[in-house]
Amino acid sequence: MNNKPVSVVKTTTLVILSFATVSAALLFMTKVVTKDRIELNRKLTLLKSFNQLLAADEYDNDLVADVISIKPAPIFDDKQPVANLARKNAKITTVFLRPVAREGYSGKIHLLLAVKRDKSLFGVRVLRHKETPGLGDNIEIRKSAWIKIFKEKSLHNPYKNNWKVKKDGGKFDQLTGATITPRAIVKTVKNTLLYVEQNYHELFDDK
Repeated sequence: MNNKPVSVVKTTTLVILSFATVSAALLFMTKVVTKDRIELNRKLTLLKSFNQLLAADEYDNDLVADVISIKPAPIFDDKQPVANLARKNAKITTVFLRPVAREGYSGKIHLLLAVKRDKSLFGVRVLRHKETPGLGDNIEIRKSAWIKIFKEKSLHNPYKNNWKVKKDGGKFDQLTGATITPRAIVKTVKNTLLYVEQNYHELFDDK
């Protein structure tokens, strides 16, 4: 009896199985490497944003790795939000928070706030948004200096009631041709400072 066809089938099956195994292994390795690269890029982008707000001599810890879970609130997108901490000689000097302004002209505006131990701001930066090019996108630091208006501000500078754009009777400039976008950011920054005031001890606990 001739077994050649059976042998050919077995050989072909083994080749296909081997190829599938190798392909699956390569795909898995590619996904792992890609995931690691994406995570590294995310951390580098985040660190770059931190360093726009905080000078290198203001901290001596790993800003990206030093993270705590914080109390959920409407200003955050995540169900379990986190804060990054800046320390100097083991003492927390600055807390980085990532609130979301939900009332932007074109949707959500993701922000980064650096809040000092005295509850004032080192500053604010925009992490991502979908605002109109040439108008609302001037909230980006690379497009204009508008976002710098929050540096050193607190709930006492200006006082809480004045945390509005000038068009609404407040102290903050709006952007030329765009009021909705800065209005949303001013409101969210104020609400984030209120959150810090209400949760101060949890945020600045030096454990």
